[in-house]
Amino acid sequence: MNQFLLIAADLVAVTLLVVMFFVRHRRRDLVVAFLTVNVGVLAVASILGTTAVGIGVGLGLFGVLSIIRLRSTEIAQHEVAYYFAALAMGLVAGLASVEATSAAWINLALIALVLLVMAIGDHPGLLRRYRQQRVTLDGAHPDETQLRAELERILGGRVHRVSVLDLDLVNDTTTVDVRFEVAR
Repeated sequence: MNQFLLIAADLVAVTLLVVMFFVRHRRRDLVVAFLTVNVGVLAVASILGTTAVGIGVGLGLFGVLSIIRLRSTEIAQHEVAYYFAALAMGLVAGLASVEATSAAWINLALIALVLLVMAIGDHPGLLRRYRQQRVTLDGAHPDETQLRAELERILGGRVHRVSVLDLDLVNDTTTVDVRFEVAR
């Protein structure tokens, strides 16, 4: 198996990844970012794989790309996972050895595994009743038991975790980060 087959497999995999992401989350701006990151890393990793530079340069590139993108705007954790998947697939395909046929099959399997994990881990049916939300309540709630009861009433579900972000006794508001389970 040659490098072109791995590149083709990576392009098919990243296309499936971005289609899955867009269908589930409808963020067009990140589709182009995932495609560009994957193809860019694939190209650079392919060059690094054929030159005498060390693996440290490749890992340094991976870190720099992560820092640049993740510092640009605030993105959700599932979006970070899609970025990491696009980066990982590009690295796996780009750093594959041209001579090693058995290693190429392993690389194909790893690309498929990353795609499968994302498909399962981000499936809308998985843990679909669990939510996380930031809520600002009209009223100061210093007592956590009363706060939980009020949140359960408002959200219509069982509160598993609540963190008070802001308790404003002057303006009579409470802002919380709440993890809850929607009732059946």
